[in-house]
Amino acid sequence: MREERKRAKEWASDESWVKQKKYEDDPEYLDCVQDILENPVFHSMDQFIQHGNTTCKAHCIQVSYMSYCICRKFNWDYRQAARAALLHDLFLYDWHSHARETGNHFHGLTHPRVAMENASRYFKLTEMEKNMILRHMWPLTPIPPRSREGMSIVYADKFCGMAEVAVHAKRWMVHALHQGHIA
Repeated sequence: MREERKRAKEWASDESWVKQKKYEDDPEYLDCVQDILENPVFHSMDQFIQHGNTTCKAHCIQVSYMSYCICRKFNWDYRQAARAALLHDLFLYDWHSHARETGNHFHGLTHPRVAMENASRYFKLTEMEKNMILRHMWPLTPIPPRSREGMSIVYADKFCGMAEVAVHAKRWMVHALHQGHIA
């Protein structure tokens, strides 16, 4: 278990597999999500930064593939988990400037509904997928997902988000040290 956790941390903190599209080597995963991966709306998430230097698109791919792997391992519904996770942050705006532009200071609480509405507009979703998208921010939002597959997305989202922030923080600290900003 400890070795598995170590491998998961290394995997989540290394964005190169997303950039190199190594997830494309998993035909079962691609069978679940190919229509989403090919959709221009999904590709538009590349223009928005999620955490650190990671785009919303890359973040969603990481969360999706991690959720897919978790659900496959436990023989849960990996198809719906992979699809919902790929769309969980389909809010389609820059959340860093969103409050300044709209007055909505509660992105963390409101974006799941926006993402679910956008996902429903562009893709055919099951009720389970809608619930997973809508509830992915638990426990920040008070109601948890109804399914264990939804909880896999909650876990993968938090895990990947923390890893993305940690990679960015590490790069900033190394840069600051080289520049002499940190004694």
